[in-house]
Amino acid sequence: MSDKLPISLDDVKDAARILEGQIERTPMRRSRTLSAITGADVWVKFENMQFTAAFKERGALNKLARLTEEEKKVGVIAASAGNHAQGVAYHGRRLGIPVTIAMPVTTPFNKVEHTRAFGARVLLEGTTFDEAKEHAEMVRQREGLTWIHPFDDPLIMAGQGTAALEMFEDQPDFDMLVVPIGGGGLISGMATVAKAHNPDIKVIGVQASMYASMHAAVKGGQPAKGGASIAEGISVKQPGHLTQKVVEALVDDIVLVEEEHIERAITLFVDVEKTVAEGAGAAGLAALLAHPSKFAGKKVGLILCGGNIDTRLLASVLTRALVREKRLANIRIIGDDRPGLLGLVSKIIGDNGANIMEVAHNRIALDVPAKGAEFDILMETRDAQHTQEIIDALAQAGYPPRQN
Repeated sequence: MSDKLPISLDDVKDAARILEGQIERTPMRRSRTLSAITGADVWVKFENMQFTAAFKERGALNKLARLTEEEKKVGVIAASAGNHAQGVAYHGRRLGIPVTIAMPVTTPFNKVEHTRAFGARVLLEGTTFDEAKEHAEMVRQREGLTWIHPFDDPLIMAGQGTAALEMFEDQPDFDMLVVPIGGGGLISGMATVAKAHNPDIKVIGVQASMYASMHAAVKGGQPAKGGASIAEGISVKQPGHLTQKVVEALVDDIVLVEEEHIERAITLFVDVEKTVAEGAGAAGLAALLAHPSKFAGKKVGLILCGGNIDTRLLASVLTRALVREKRLANIRIIGDDRPGLLGLVSKIIGDNGANIMEVAHNRIALDVPAKGAEFDILMETRDAQHTQEIIDALAQAGYPPRQN
């Protein structure tokens, strides 16, 4: 069956020979804490430790290295707003190949600057990826550039599969591999390796529920609805034609995860593994959190495929986690508008070991008596039980709070 598919194990091994010494040989480690949390035996491949902080370097370099001398001289073009752009730009500069990247004008500034810093010519065109891609196609035809597809190319797929070769070299007896799916390049390469290594290994794909494009194409159901997913790296509305063939043949199942699971997975990687994962990079762990019974007791290989998350977004995710765990609590107190009231309330909170982060004082709310005042207090506590203890203490003092 593998002979009829776009790539084979030999293609991935050929890619590994080209990549050897040119990219990071990223580590894979067992996580005792994540194993305890999920109920699976969890091993994590840290692809966020590549120079560009994502696995995309593998496929990009395998493709660029195979170009003819004339193609290298003229240059290449890609449309991407993320990791593919940086992978192509970085290795293009290393190999002396002119690189052009088309990006939507809405691309975050830091991603634009990172791509430019790798020496690429960046074209900002259109407000969506599709518009940027359409512009890139016009430039490609006009200038005779070679197109570097982000996923639907056998050389790209084979390059991405080298991550699985390394995983099996380090740990040959996995029961399952759990792999994020956007366009399908990564899981195509990894599934090719896994099934050649052991046909009984289960390969499970993961998609954000907003962008369940491969899930819909392979299993039927609703097409990708779109939206502002935190996993923008796998937010692909149309999977590849070649990758779909591999997924249909070799991938055992595709599970969907909600945004809350992805956020929790990002937080766990920071808290437990002391490492940064972008939304797409955390999708594999999110699958274990969302569908624990599917993976319980199994030896599971996860690929943390990227760590390029905007720092403000990461800060927001970590703060939202504190709110979910009730380590950040917002309470509202209504009392008499008299000197010392805020000091008294603050003393009760402080004496009980919490830290006040913010205070908002409102005297004109119509649901507050004319001689009254309203305080919104954001406080940091140890956990939900600690928060409740402070609420009880305030109530006993005659100032029962409401939680917002």
